[in-house]
Parts: sequence; structure tokens; C-alpha cells
Amino acid sequence: MITEMKKRKYTQKRRADKQQQTRERIIDAAMFLHEKLGPAATTISALAEHAGVQRLTVYRHFENEEELFNACTTKWLGQNPPPGLPENNSAGPADRTHTFLLSLYRYYRRTRKMWTVAYRDVEQVPALAGPMKGFNDYLAAIAGELAAGWSVQNSKRLQLTLGHAVRFATWRSLSEQKLSDRVMADLVCRWVRAVADDSSL
Repeated sequence: MITEMKKRKYTQKRRADKQQQTRERIIDAAMFLHEKLGPAATTISALAEHAGVQRLTVYRHFENEEELFNACTTKWLGQNPPPGLPENNSAGPADRTHTFLLSLYRYYRRTRKMWTVAYRDVEQVPALAGPMKGFNDYLAAIAGELAAGWSVQNSKRLQLTLGHAVRFATWRSLSEQKLSDRVMADLVCRWVRAVADDSSL
């Protein structure tokens, strides 16, 4: 009896491990195809073929696109986490803003392929709305914290400026001018400082 129970538990564990491995293969295939083709152009058939499974297997692990996209986003962001604010709170607001923007712009350069297709396809793929909102909320929160650090009267205008500064579209527009990430951070920080210093805005 004890031997049979051990065998049953072992069999169940192997089955669970195999199912988890299959799920991870599907997620990895989705991340690869999303970055290569874009979410809108990634079909379930292509996903199943790349993962080496049947279409039915994909649906068995993910009941809908929202579940699949949430799993992909969680794993991709775990592998490519966006930067947080500098831990050195003694730095002045200008230095703190510059340090963060440089980190963020370097992050965008490393991950530009995925963000390009994600922002391009978000209007076409409803399942992308949730994950993209999560990232945009992170950017808005960062902009708010940076603006608060300046302690200026026109904080609303400053927050709007910083909100634009942290956007992927802003980085992409500047990168098309062949500017380095450091030059971009320098340029944007001058703009931020001008807004912070101008009490007439």
C-alpha cells in the first residue's frame, strides 16, 4: 500500500512537472513570436508549432488570450525588469531625475524590439490592454515621484513634462536622431529643469 502511494505521488509529480514544462514552452514561444512578428500577427497555430504542441494543448493551458498575455508579460518583465528610482535619496532632484532617465533610456534600447511591437499592436489586440496599462501606470507613478522631489509650485506642469519624458515614444523619437542615451538624458533633464525653474508656467 505504501509503495503504491509513493508511486502514485511520483507519477502525479512527474505529470505536473511535464505540464509545467509544456506551459513554459508555450509562454517562451509566445514571447519569441510576439517580439519577432508582433502580438497581432502571432496566431495560435504558429504559437503551437513553435512550442512543439497541438493547438488544443495551448487552449488547455490558457483558456483565453488575456491569460496567455498576462503570463507572457509576467515572465518577460521578470527577465527584463524596468528600472526603479535611485536609492540614493540624498541626491538632488536634478541628479536623481538624470540618473533614472539614463537607466530608463538604456533599458528601452535593450528592449526596444518588444516595446515597439507592443505599442504598435495594442489597439489591435484587446488582450494587450491590461499588461500595457500596467506598464503605463508604472511610468506615471515614477513621473509623479520624480516631480514631487523637485518641490516646486508648478508641480502639475512638471509632472506632465516628466510623464512625457519617461514614455517609450519619447525615447524612440530621440533615438531616431542618432542620439546616445546619455545625450538624450542630458537634453531632457535641461527641459525638465527649465520647467521646474520657470514659475510663470
